[in-house]
Amino acid sequence: METTQPADPAERMPSTGAAFPTIGILGGGQLGRMMTAAAIRMGVHVRLLSPKPAGPMAPYADAIVDDWTDREVLAAFAEPCDVITVESEWAPAAEMAEVLPPGTALWPRPETIDMISHKGVQKTRLADAGLPVPPFRRCPTQDDALAAAEELGYPVVLKMYEGSYDGYGNATVGSPDALREQWGELADDDGLMVEAFMEFERELAVQVARRPDGEQVVYPVAHTVQRNHRCHAVVVPAAMDSSVSEKAQRIAQAAVDAVDGVGLTAVELFEMPDGEVLVNELAPRPHNTGHYSIEGSYTSQFENHVRAILGWPLGRTDLRAPVAVMVNVLGRREGTPPRTKGLRDALSVPGATVHLYNKPEVRPARKMGHVTVTGTDRDDVYQRAEKAAGQIRL
Repeated sequence: METTQPADPAERMPSTGAAFPTIGILGGGQLGRMMTAAAIRMGVHVRLLSPKPAGPMAPYADAIVDDWTDREVLAAFAEPCDVITVESEWAPAAEMAEVLPPGTALWPRPETIDMISHKGVQKTRLADAGLPVPPFRRCPTQDDALAAAEELGYPVVLKMYEGSYDGYGNATVGSPDALREQWGELADDDGLMVEAFMEFERELAVQVARRPDGEQVVYPVAHTVQRNHRCHAVVVPAAMDSSVSEKAQRIAQAAVDAVDGVGLTAVELFEMPDGEVLVNELAPRPHNTGHYSIEGSYTSQFENHVRAILGWPLGRTDLRAPVAVMVNVLGRREGTPPRTKGLRDALSVPGATVHLYNKPEVRPARKMGHVTVTGTDRDDVYQRAEKAAGQIRL
């Protein structure tokens, strides 16, 4: 679906006077919370829309809970806004595009979001653009998947096309029987994706902020430490040869160009033992792997997202200190409301900055917050971040 909107939202922004732009965010979770905090600091007014009460957005006055499948609700929400953006690829961007007031922009475009949110379409687009990706097959039937697995060689990774996150929606299988067992769990009407299992050296992430006119800035390459298929920690910059780091940044920028990303796009990558870099997947929004940038970078991913969708000058992405480490704080039990223990102990760790998201319900392994530490010695910074995050028990 094509949408008509200003090529550069800055064109309708007042350059002087008391008026400031208003952005609307579809979503009320921690990403919307941190986008809002960055925007407010710059004098930008923010409206948030969520289909259900969301604790992270609760501190903000213009947070609306309503049915975001209702066209009238979307139109009323968008009316005062200069720009609309999304907190996640599952927000109703396409529906919003149909009711946008004249002159109001929507970034990223619904076409970009649709392209990225379907893993098969996303990977095909990246491959067609000549970007290095793991071998994969889009398989509409179980027989197609079995044939693809034989061709690629077991083990293979099965990926649900839409709705997967934090390790959900993927499965590594080592036999036809295991594939058949997982098919019913992961396959949608159009099947699923079968991807070769890559024996990578480590997982990387690069954030790219891109304006509607194509101007972009790239963040340092981050090493993402995974536990149980979830991001546990992020270390920036990744300890690697500069030639590999520069290659990863170039590939990330080319991937964002390929999908016409606007705002902040996160690019997850594999570093292979031979120094090659492959694109794993993209997220059309700020991302957990970029949270370190709030304290660690001159301009956070959230501020550059706001700047980019407004068509404003993009900020510096280099680190304020030689090393930054972010460790996620996960839920340890199930219940409502969350009970927090150990916060005082976490705050006693030198240099630790704690972010808790105010989610109203805690679940085991759910991301409830994060801790960031910056410094000069990589091992020391990592140990302090781990210590601080480990003190917080939710």
